Amino acid sequence: MVRQEPIYWKREYDLGEGVRLELGARTLIMGILNATPDSFSDGGRYSQIDAAVAHAREMAENGADMLDIGGESTRPGFEPVPLEEELSRILPVIRAVREALPKMPLSIDTYKAETARQALGAGAHIINDIWGLKGDPLMASVAAEFGCPVIASHNRPERNYSDVVADVLSDLQESVRIAREAGVADDRIWLDPGIGFAKTYEDNIELLGRLSELAAHGYPVLLGTSRKRFIKQTLDLPVEELAEGTAATVVLGIAQGCQIMRVHDVRAIKRAAQMADAVVYRKS
Repeated sequence: MVRQEPIYWKREYDLGEGVRLELGARTLIMGILNATPDSFSDGGRYSQIDAAVAHAREMAENGADMLDIGGESTRPGFEPVPLEEELSRILPVIRAVREALPKMPLSIDTYKAETARQALGAGAHIINDIWGLKGDPLMASVAAEFGCPVIASHNRPERNYSDVVADVLSDLQESVRIAREAGVADDRIWLDPGIGFAKTYEDNIELLGRLSELAAHGYPVLLGTSRKRFIKQTLDLPVEELAEGTAATVVLGIAQGCQIMRVHDVRAIKRAAQMADAVVYRKS
């Protein structure tokens, strides 16, 4: 088998009002800010605005390049949150974080088009959709309307794969088609293999070993493994002790061409990424 040479895409994004992002010089770190009372990993500690802003500042100081704000937990067995409840959770946080960190790119973690629309209007810059633009038929149109980067994550209602890697790639190609047909520019599309979503332990491990196949598809890849259950299963540790396991998956992802890491433990993962970057970006 011929090893796939990793590809690191170069992109520059002017997100308005002096907010910028650059891909291709180093790994970008996306810090997770859960404005939810039922997050599996942080217990809703940042659902209050003051606590959320303080945590956003801490992640920025620790090296986060952008922040991902979500108002609905996606842990296994989660209960969907009504639109108005989700908006009441995330809009005040977005506005407060924008005021505190005006140059920080902000992503809205939602699969609802109206939530995305209002979040972008409140100051967010990026859409992060765990249903790959398939959960809400209007999501791709919102991304096109605002001209913002959109992260299409892989997900399925059921685990019905014939070949998990081939099927994930095929499903993500469908997400790309939806985005492009709605008018989203190619350079605004990012892909996420959806580690932990509708996948078994074995599926996640297989995907982690073959991320270069996704990175070669022509779109930047975001990897979200932070504190995921398969790491907990591997190490047999509580969720608050999974930073080292997460770091290992991040380094594996960087080595295979993934360029954005969505994480909870920003300081530790930033350091791991810097070490990996010293190797993979040495020719840039």
